[in-house]
Amino acid sequence: MISRSKLADAIRILSMDAVQKAGSGHPGAPMGMADIAEVLWRDFLKHNPNNPKWPDRDRFILSNGHGSMLIYSLLHLSGYALTMEDIKAFRQLHSKTAGHPEYGYAPGVETTTGPLGQGITNGVGMALAEKVLAEQFNRPAHNIVDHHTYVFMGDGCMMEGISHEACSLAGTLGLGKLIAFWDDNGISIDGEVDDWFSDDTPKRFESYGWQVIPNVDGHNSESIHAAITAAKLDTKRPTLVCCKTVIGFGSPNKSGNHDCHGAPLGEEEVSLARQNLEWNYAPFEIPESIYEHWDATEAGQNAEDEWESRFSRYQQAFPELAFEFKRRVQGDLPESWPQISQSVIEQLQANPANIATRKASQNALEAFGAQLPELLGGSADLTPSNLTNWSGSKPISADDAAGNYLSYGVREFAMSAMMNGIVLHGGFIPYGGTFLMFMEYARNALRMAALMKQRSIFVYTHDSIGLGEDGPTHQPVEQIASLRLTPNMSTWRPCDQVETAVAWKSAIERNDGPTSLIFSRQNLAQYERSTGVLNNVKKGGYVLSDCIGEPELILIATGSEVSLAMQVQEQLANVRCRVVSMPSTDVFETQSREYKESVLPSAVTKRIAIEAGIADYWFKYVGLQGAIVGMTSFGESAPADQLFEMFGFTVENVVSKAKILMEKP
Repeated sequence: MISRSKLADAIRILSMDAVQKAGSGHPGAPMGMADIAEVLWRDFLKHNPNNPKWPDRDRFILSNGHGSMLIYSLLHLSGYALTMEDIKAFRQLHSKTAGHPEYGYAPGVETTTGPLGQGITNGVGMALAEKVLAEQFNRPAHNIVDHHTYVFMGDGCMMEGISHEACSLAGTLGLGKLIAFWDDNGISIDGEVDDWFSDDTPKRFESYGWQVIPNVDGHNSESIHAAITAAKLDTKRPTLVCCKTVIGFGSPNKSGNHDCHGAPLGEEEVSLARQNLEWNYAPFEIPESIYEHWDATEAGQNAEDEWESRFSRYQQAFPELAFEFKRRVQGDLPESWPQISQSVIEQLQANPANIATRKASQNALEAFGAQLPELLGGSADLTPSNLTNWSGSKPISADDAAGNYLSYGVREFAMSAMMNGIVLHGGFIPYGGTFLMFMEYARNALRMAALMKQRSIFVYTHDSIGLGEDGPTHQPVEQIASLRLTPNMSTWRPCDQVETAVAWKSAIERNDGPTSLIFSRQNLAQYERSTGVLNNVKKGGYVLSDCIGEPELILIATGSEVSLAMQVQEQLANVRCRVVSMPSTDVFETQSREYKESVLPSAVTKRIAIEAGIADYWFKYVGLQGAIVGMTSFGESAPADQLFEMFGFTVENVVSKAKILMEKP
């Protein structure tokens, strides 16, 4: 009979061997949490290594992602398509086993973790998605959505502010199927944490409304098993299991010491650890008897087969719901979507309205929301300003999770990372709003959405100095450029209600990355477009107003500044001037060379870019021979019209720059 501790030792051995071979990594956390992982994965976790994506699997997240060899060891041992060669290639180029768990690399990795605190926050999003999806689809005697979200987290996750935001909200929402394990080993990179982390963590989580199970011996399988059993019994509250562990458990000289946190143990200590654990096998050698006890393929297939039987009965009883469930978890849009969305855009073009694009965004949601029950919206305490709700919005609460709209409170970072968890879970297209300036609080979650190529839709209003009297603390300047510079982030800044609807359509249809939608506070005029021009809006940049013959001058603008460009064109009656609206530079860049040349002919070097954002971004479009009317400083507190005049966003200033350009040879 193989003991549980010996099964956990397989994790320890693989982890320390892989880190040692790579010459870098974090062996301490995997060695310390191995016993907890063994009990959870072998006794409780509902998963199928043969099909890592089946909808009703439990989700497991390693929030302390630096301990990545823990999850790689678990996946390898339990039968996922992660070979010993993959383990040996830990942290190497093109390996499935990256330095931190990366979504899309190794099967069974549910989310990218590494930036501490975001894993637990993704987990809150996943648990919320499970609860809402269950309320929307389960029926009496037909539970097709019924799974847990398990999260491992360390002291670093506890210290990061985002975990406070998310865990507070998790308690308020009563996410009873969220179970987190705190690896309370008292060690971080700098050493023993007592001098910089003295919180009473159990009391903090109790105040959030969590069930807290304190003082669990993280190396005693019976205690761990009892704690998880108790955690699952409380379906009204999320649970924090506080596990006392020894970092680097099994290492005779470095266990309990920060030396094993983020560096290989060293050849001599690895050998001593083998002796200490009585592991009489060569590096990367796991006996077949260990594999047999770890193998979860048969049990996992049985669990999925049982769910398939339940779903088959559900399908017979509720065929329309079953069809809709499969469509949503697969991430497909309704068959009618292309026709309906295009019809909405055409109707908006035919019925002009001079409104703020934040209001145009709400109108787009009104038109699209009824067609897309998978839209799950929200705002970070700014719904009346962001206008992210619509007539079909129904609040989500602890007692009624069947809705589609969440007030996140003043939690921009948690909102954004939770949205990533929601979309990773499946069944939803999440969107969430705040002021553009406050994307700064959430920047890393946006980066993670882009890194993982997830369909999160970030709604940002109050897009420029045009918000006026609130002043420079609230006036975004560099934010649009930073979003555009983020790889795989699609960014739209529309100029009217038509471009706004096209932007929403693009974001909804994009299934390989996130989108930032940037809207104005102030009213903007709507422009006439022929059918051909209307069809070009979706290309990100297009000729909105042209001249007769080849242009001598091109004005490029976005958002509220398109109006300024149009007025300048009128003033330059003796200049062949073209106005290009560029709501999405990244989408424009994906167009054919021929199309881009037709919009911005390379022969026309006299160009002016106009945008109430940081000026330097636009050099790529105007070159050294062009001009930019943009921001080179922070804003000021004053009415918007005064600010636009102060910073040069006037017809007179742009005309002056145009005349100077035209006088150059």
